[in-house]
Amino acid sequence: MTMPLYTERIRLRAPEPDDVDEMWLFENDETFWENGPATGPYSRYQLKRYIAENQNDLFADGQLRLMIELNTGKTAGIIDLFAFEARSLRAEVGIVVKAECRHQGIASEALRLLERHCFDILGIHQLYAYIRTDNTASLRLFEKQGYTCSGTLKDWIRTGSGYKNVCLMQKTHTG
Repeated sequence: MTMPLYTERIRLRAPEPDDVDEMWLFENDETFWENGPATGPYSRYQLKRYIAENQNDLFADGQLRLMIELNTGKTAGIIDLFAFEARSLRAEVGIVVKAECRHQGIASEALRLLERHCFDILGIHQLYAYIRTDNTASLRLFEKQGYTCSGTLKDWIRTGSGYKNVCLMQKTHTG
């Protein structure tokens, strides 16, 4: 049985060629680079190729990127699964929401939809995220969804102002 990837307010959908400019803005926003492995900007060409060549199948691609779209048709953000480990059925979660769409529950809805898809459809056993300990909004988002901090990794991410600690947030499917 398939479960819809939408609510009354949002839907999660595969990236379309028309999303290149939105994706380009997210991927090239330097404020996000300190939270992940990015070391430089992406070109529109690279993103077009990603959309064209990616099957948007976690098992085939090792990742799954979904656009968070408002019921108005506007893009609110992106939610990703990556670092997929097929043997242990676990994947890392990343989420970014436009500044004007934050603090409205959109990230929570998107995360709930993604979890339901992962746990009920894909058979994923565990989702996790590395969140900087000074990112209280993201920590709160994941805690509200039932993720627990399994440990703090010291000096895990290098930023322009030094090294930062991260909390490993995990949620295991119990069903």
